[in-house]
Amino acid sequence: MAQREYTWLIRTAAKADLAPFFAYLDDHLRDNGADGGPLFQPMPRGESRLSGSMRLSFLKGLDIEVGSLGWRCLWLAIGPAGDIAGHIDLRSRPEMAARHRALLGMGVHRAHRCQGLASSLIETATQWAGIGWIDLEVLSENEPAVAPYLRTGFTMLARVSDMLRIDGVGYNLTHMTRALRWGEHFSIRLPARFPVDASLV
Repeated sequence: MAQREYTWLIRTAAKADLAPFFAYLDDHLRDNGADGGPLFQPMPRGESRLSGSMRLSFLKGLDIEVGSLGWRCLWLAIGPAGDIAGHIDLRSRPEMAARHRALLGMGVHRAHRCQGLASSLIETATQWAGIGWIDLEVLSENEPAVAPYLRTGFTMLARVSDMLRIDGVGYNLTHMTRALRWGEHFSIRLPARFPVDASLV
């Protein structure tokens, strides 16, 4: 039987994408630990949904210049039917002295998992980034999430035992990083900025 080939269009999110992105993200978060699956977000199962503060962090962050505190960049993977198959975002670290680094967040819709999309999303973000390092934190027990980071050049820095208590259970947290390039802190190849639409908050 021939192996099915999967293709997605990965592009920078536009203003018109935010409403469907929020619907996708809320649905994605509801999979967190559902039906016996692993937790992929440090959130209780009963509270795994898109919060107002999370929504606002995207709305505000996408309009902040890269290099400033609170900036965020977002890419979407669009499936053959025009649906959002996954996303990846980079955002500023909270420390002003760490402006040469970014934090990574990523998700893949349940219908598109285990098909190589995570690795494609990671490579898209790392090819754009004009920063020195990308950092991330991942629940250690979620081995399917750790694997694509290792495949794409991330290194494990530390594994903190019993870092989080979620639904009465202790979870380990793995810290990972990937070096990108040296020189100027920020690239001129920036995704388009757009003003916040209050109706989406």
